[in-house]
Amino acid sequence: MLRKILDYQISLTDKGKPLHKVRPLVDALDNFLYEPAINTKRGPHIRDAVDIKRWMMIVVFALIPCILMALWNTGLQSFVYSSGDYRLMNDYLAGAQSLQGYFNFAFSNGHFWSILKAGFIALAPVVIITYMVGGLCEAIFAVVRGHELTEGFLVTGILYALILPSTIPYWMVAVGVAAGVILGKEVFGGSGMNIVNPALACRAFLFFTFPGKMSGDVWVGTNPTVVRESLLKMNKDANTTSLDGYSQATPLANYNATPEIKRIHVDAIASNSLGSDVDANDYVQKYFDKWNAAGNHHAALGELNADQLRQFVTSPLSEGGLNLSPALYEDAYRFTSVNYGLNHYGDWNLFLGDRLGSMGETSVLGCLIGAIILIWTGVGSWRTMLGMALGAFLTALLFETGASFFGADGGAWNPATLAFPAYKHMLLGGLAFGIVFMATDPVSSPATKVGRWIYGVLAGVVTIIIRAINPAYPEGVMLAILMANVFAPLIDYYVVQGMRKRSVKRVRA
Repeated sequence: MLRKILDYQISLTDKGKPLHKVRPLVDALDNFLYEPAINTKRGPHIRDAVDIKRWMMIVVFALIPCILMALWNTGLQSFVYSSGDYRLMNDYLAGAQSLQGYFNFAFSNGHFWSILKAGFIALAPVVIITYMVGGLCEAIFAVVRGHELTEGFLVTGILYALILPSTIPYWMVAVGVAAGVILGKEVFGGSGMNIVNPALACRAFLFFTFPGKMSGDVWVGTNPTVVRESLLKMNKDANTTSLDGYSQATPLANYNATPEIKRIHVDAIASNSLGSDVDANDYVQKYFDKWNAAGNHHAALGELNADQLRQFVTSPLSEGGLNLSPALYEDAYRFTSVNYGLNHYGDWNLFLGDRLGSMGETSVLGCLIGAIILIWTGVGSWRTMLGMALGAFLTALLFETGASFFGADGGAWNPATLAFPAYKHMLLGGLAFGIVFMATDPVSSPATKVGRWIYGVLAGVVTIIIRAINPAYPEGVMLAILMANVFAPLIDYYVVQGMRKRSVKRVRA
C-alpha cells in the first residue's frame, strides 16, 4: 500500500507535470522509506548493499552511545546544578567518587526520571530545530538546482546538535545550522562537494559570531540565569569559600591556566593532598624549608592549613615562597585538581563522561564504542582516527617531557599547562569525539591511505599546540580539524604525485 502511494506521488512529479519542481522532495521521502530508485549506469559504482543511506545510518547507529550519554549526563548536571540545594550537590559529588556511589545517587529518591526529563528537555528541541531548519535549507537548494535531496544531513544534523552547549538559545541553533549548511556546503555545490566538515562549519560560525553564548559558563542546564542563581544559593547556604565553592567551570576551562602558573605552584598545592607523590616534590621541599625557617612557621609540608598553603605559594622568593600572584592562586588551585585528578576530576569521571561540556562530547567511552562500530563496518577510517590520536598524544607527551626536564630546578618553573599529563588531554574537551566522528568525514578528509595518516597526525598536533600555547582558546579540536580539512586536497595531491613517481621509477627499472 505504501509503495503504491509513493509511486503515485512520484508520478505527479514526472517531467512536464505541474509538481515537477518538487521532485527532489518526493524522491527524498521515497529514498528514506525504501532505497534509491536509480541504479548508476557509469562509474563510480557501489558493488554491495552499502549505499549512501545505509552509510549514514551506520554513522547514526555509532552515535547512539553518545546520544544516550548526552541525554543522561546533560540531564544529570542540569538536575543537580539547577536544584539550588547544596545537600543534593554534596550527595552527587560524594557519590561520583566511585561508580557504585554514582549509580546509587542516580537511582535513589526518584532521581532517575527527573534526570531523563531534564536531558530530554535540553537535547530534543535542539535536534528538532536543527533538522527542521537545516532540512529546509537543503530542500530549497535541491528544488532550485533540480538535484536529489541526499541523506548527508541526517548525520550532519545530529553531529551539530551534539557539539552544542545545553544553554544555546533556540534561535541561535537555527541561525547556526542555516549559515553552516549554506556557507559550508551548498555554496560549494551541495553534498559531496564541501571542503570542510558541515557540522563543524555550523559550530565555527556560532563560535566566532556569538562567542559569549558558546564559551564560558554555558555548559549546564537550559537557562543560565536559573543555574547562576541556583549556585549562588548553594554557596550561600553551604557557607563555602572561593576555593571550595560550587562552580560550573568545565575541566577544560580549569586546565586553561595562564603561563604565570608554574609546575612548582601546582605541585606545592597538590602536596597538601598527595604528600610527596608530586612530580617536583624535591624542589617544593627545598623552597618550603626556606619559607618555614624564614617565617618561623613551625609547619610541615603536606599538613598546611588553607591560609598557610596560600601564604607559602604566594610569598616572594626572597622569603622562600613561590612568588605566585595572589590573584592567580584560585586558578592554580583549580588547575591542580584537574592535573592530579582531585575532587570531581578523577580519570574515570572524565572517561565515562561525568563532567560538564558540550552535550554529546563528554563520554570518551561512548566515542570508543562508536569508533569500534565505524571501524568494524569499514565506514570510518581507522588510519585517520589513529593518526589524530597519535599526533595529539605524542605532541602532548613532547610538551610534558620537555617541561618536566628542561629549565631551572628540573623544569619546575615551566608553565604548568605544558607539563599537563599527555593521556589526560585525550579525556578533556571534545578530542575523542572529534577524532571519531569529525575528522573521519569522508568528503572533507583525504581519500588516500597515506594521506589519511598525514591528515590525522596534522589535526592531532595542531589541537595540542592550540591547547597548550594559546591561552585564549583552550579547545583546539574544532579549528585543528577545519584547518586539516582545508589541506586535505593538497595532501592527497602530493601523495598521488609521490605514488606516480615511484611507479615510473619501477617501470624504468
